[in-house]
Amino acid sequence: MRLVAPLRDFGRDDLAQAGGKAANLGELVRNGFPVPDGFVITTGAYELVADGHDTREHFERVPMPGELREAVLAAYAALGGGPVAVRSSATAEDLPGAAFAGQQDTYLNVVGEEALVDAVRRCWGSLWAERAVAYRRRLGIDPGEVRIAVVVQSMVEAETAGVLFTADPVTGDRARIVVDASGGLGEAVVSGLVTPDHYVLDAAGEVTAYTPGRREVVIRGAAGGGVTRESGTDTPGERLPAEALRELARLAGRVAAHFGRPQDIEWAYAGGRVSLLQARPMTALPPPPLGRLNPVRRRLGMVLLEYLPVRPYPIDMSTWVPYGPAGLMAKVTGGFGVKGAFEDFLVEEDGVVYRLVPPQPRPSIRVLAAPLRILRLARRHDPARWTDDPRFRAFVAAIEELESRDLAALPWPELVRVPRQALDLAQPVADLRIDYLPGSGLALLRLLGSLKLLGRGKEFGALIAGARTRTSDANQALELLAEEARLTGALDADPPPAAFAAGLRAFLAEYGHRETASPLLVTPPTWADAPETVLGLIRVLAAKPPSPAAPDDALGRLLAHPRLRSAARRARMTRRVQAARAGVAFREDSHFFFTEPLPVLRRSLVEIGRRLRDVGLLQEPEDVFHLRLEELEGIGDAEMMAEPDRERLRAAVLRRAAKRDELAGVRLIDPAAIHSVRPMGDALVAGTPASAGTATGPVKVIRDPAGFGGLAEGDVLVCPYTNPSWTPLFQRAAAVVVDTGGSASHAAIVAREYGIPAVMGTGEGTSVLSDGQLVTVDGGTGLVSAAS
Repeated sequence: MRLVAPLRDFGRDDLAQAGGKAANLGELVRNGFPVPDGFVITTGAYELVADGHDTREHFERVPMPGELREAVLAAYAALGGGPVAVRSSATAEDLPGAAFAGQQDTYLNVVGEEALVDAVRRCWGSLWAERAVAYRRRLGIDPGEVRIAVVVQSMVEAETAGVLFTADPVTGDRARIVVDASGGLGEAVVSGLVTPDHYVLDAAGEVTAYTPGRREVVIRGAAGGGVTRESGTDTPGERLPAEALRELARLAGRVAAHFGRPQDIEWAYAGGRVSLLQARPMTALPPPPLGRLNPVRRRLGMVLLEYLPVRPYPIDMSTWVPYGPAGLMAKVTGGFGVKGAFEDFLVEEDGVVYRLVPPQPRPSIRVLAAPLRILRLARRHDPARWTDDPRFRAFVAAIEELESRDLAALPWPELVRVPRQALDLAQPVADLRIDYLPGSGLALLRLLGSLKLLGRGKEFGALIAGARTRTSDANQALELLAEEARLTGALDADPPPAAFAAGLRAFLAEYGHRETASPLLVTPPTWADAPETVLGLIRVLAAKPPSPAAPDDALGRLLAHPRLRSAARRARMTRRVQAARAGVAFREDSHFFFTEPLPVLRRSLVEIGRRLRDVGLLQEPEDVFHLRLEELEGIGDAEMMAEPDRERLRAAVLRRAAKRDELAGVRLIDPAAIHSVRPMGDALVAGTPASAGTATGPVKVIRDPAGFGGLAEGDVLVCPYTNPSWTPLFQRAAAVVVDTGGSASHAAIVAREYGIPAVMGTGEGTSVLSDGQLVTVDGGTGLVSAAS
């Protein structure tokens, strides 16, 4: 292995020898970019000196071996022997998902042989600086696998220097180039010591926006080596020449195109020439703006965003996303001649979901036959009797058989087949939905039309709210458990009373497959996986005795209409109401049963992860979520895997985990792209009116099911999303404010059933409102205001 070699000898495939920074710079040199000449002291040299030691003190104490020292000094002499920049280049830095910005050391304006050797040793030692170790630990990078090279380059005595981004780091717009610049060396900009001049350029380098900086500090090279920090003028300096900005834009486009992704570039300008000092992938970059969406795409975007409160993992993308409810709806809509309604809406980058793009449904020739098919299916399949269908009974029996298996006892070949078997079980429900949804939809339309003819269209919501569903059954069961807990103190007893414990077990056996976060994903725990979620709901409900159930008098009021005086008309209208309620129940209950494979699917994946952890491939069982199902199915025997295969999967997990961590603060989609901008006036938050009425109370922000127990009677529930798991909270909340969703969302429907105000699709409620803040929610106007 070479110990020292020219920078031009390396490229993007030489990461193991040159580290990320030097490999990227060498790639630029090879392709004709203006990069200062230099050489690389490879990771082999580091290993020679490290000799198994991994402390900073070791490298500061141990001298550089003679042969290596001679090679370094010879390369330095060939470079001209003048001032150089000495930069660390670790094997895990400047990579997608792991920039390592500032984690290892850089030394500027190094002059002389002894100063160079000392700077190289300090760079080696910085691999074990406390900040670098902590950063790697957070990313899950094995300390035994990281190495460091050092890149030495001729120093550029910059008149102006800084950083440019080949895409807008705030909006994600790939058509904008953002340049930060200041006088002297770029270290002042990189380290945040100065307020830089800020330029926004188009692709041609024309300035579209400019904000002058203040130049509080200017860093320059000192005559004998090192740098000086001079107090700046604290006033704007001269702007970069137009030709320099155009050259920066030209280089930005070329670099981004060469690496195939937006880049974070350090640059210097001296003597009328631009030099590139570093290039690495931009991290935490938002998805590019979607532009103006049509109403259909906006509507689908609202639905999908509400169902995706968390970023899907690779295992989600290869299991429940294509085969779960989204895949089911794609099959249903496709069955009626509409393609692309629920397909390809998640975009992956580096193996991790990066953005949500609302799909564009496309009608096919089959859509012309859809009306006749809908009528035919509606006549043949009654939603009130769908559970009598032999296909449903076979589905339930198959689920019970699969759940009865002892996953821990299965041999590997049988265990790795279980996820696919669980997915296959869910598919018949799509056929049931295709057959029974037409009858549900027509029943609802028939009732709505009848009500409008009677002038009672506003009663529609109240009439269908009386449908009994598995969700309402679950809510009632929770109320019973809450009353038991309130009367016996079960929640504070250890162990809890036997009757309460038995009731909780029965509840989880019946309803434990319900999702906590999203029906589209397998990775979030179900109620059975996270019983603390259920206990949190019980605690909220047990805070006070249950309120008496409001009488279902909507039907009675309707039947008292003057035009329904005859017994025959009242009977007909009653049947229409019952059919509509059966349609609502089918929509809700078919989803309830469709998610029954979730627990066994998730348990089988975690069991696979446990076994891969036991053979040293994963650190934790849940790390299996970073792999795809086909990758797991390709493992013939977990204990007999060849080392190259083990290393390939281990590297994929670490790489995807780092990318996911990088994107932790990046939204899948800008809510403003799908939610209309509403006039706010003096309001704090505005959204879609979803359930009329006003209510005043203190804000309680609950971001996920773990916080259910924190809601108090009369609080205004503010949350990022909702699903059926959240609805018991509506029995105690004064009002509901949700970042996502619309007036047809589950939360909006349930809020109307409980008669509490609801505002959906605010996009920012959880970030603008804070716990304890007294607000008034107007569900009729969609406004949330400070209470007077």
